[in-house]
Amino acid sequence: MLRKLASALVLLSALNAPVALAASPEAEARQAQGLLAKAVAHYKDKKDLALGAFSRQGEFITGDFYVYVLDTKGTLLASGGSSALLIDRNVADMKDADGKPFFREMLAAAEAKGSGSVEYRWLNRKDRKIERKVAFFEKVDDRIVAVGYYLPHGTAAQAKSLLERAATAVKDDPKKAFAAFNDLNGSYIEDDLYVFVIGIDDGRFMAHGATPRLIGTSALSLTDVNGKEFVRDMLAIVKNKDQGQIDYAWRNAVTGKVDKKHSYLRKVGNVVVGVGYYAN
Repeated sequence: MLRKLASALVLLSALNAPVALAASPEAEARQAQGLLAKAVAHYKDKKDLALGAFSRQGEFITGDFYVYVLDTKGTLLASGGSSALLIDRNVADMKDADGKPFFREMLAAAEAKGSGSVEYRWLNRKDRKIERKVAFFEKVDDRIVAVGYYLPHGTAAQAKSLLERAATAVKDDPKKAFAAFNDLNGSYIEDDLYVFVIGIDDGRFMAHGATPRLIGTSALSLTDVNGKEFVRDMLAIVKNKDQGQIDYAWRNAVTGKVDKKHSYLRKVGNVVVGVGYYAN
């Protein structure tokens, strides 16, 4: 279900829509840390009376940012987000979408260091999609106060790993691989990462995991928001070698914002296979 909703967002994103600049992860991190500091100060002043304020609409819920609180045994005491359904339950052994026991990691770090951060994958209520999230936390007495922010961008490591899988699939069975890349509910779409394939001889899209309507069309006329003919540059890069990489500005079909994109390329037979990530 989550993949289908994310796919709808992809299809509704037009390549020539007005651009919006992406907020930097640094700015979002600062906002999360600022809300955490405010929440910690409020808790130190009000003690457990602050838990009610954290769990209801008000100054401690701002867009995607909200506060949640656990005790040192892992019982969730307050939450302004979707985890509010878990209040009064012990979540210490709960795992994220990738099977990571992130609450347990948070509890251990809070006990050892008093504060820190943890990364995990959690449901973003705004777009109903499971996304990467980073939470900052601080231990106050026997309470752990936390604030997280979403990182919808896939990482460079993810992009490289996805490209390796995709290139191997093309070598094994190109037709089957292209169909898998074009499946918006398939395993070749991770966060905002997807696979694209362009024919080296004709410059046409053989596959495009974000915008299937591009399949069969010429990619040679595409330019980024700065007018860069990046597809022609891609083909030139792999003309005399098997792999390469390139930077250009492109719209993120998940967030709808334009950012710097760094794509890794691999030549497989007469096609170039690519996977790019958004590098803020």
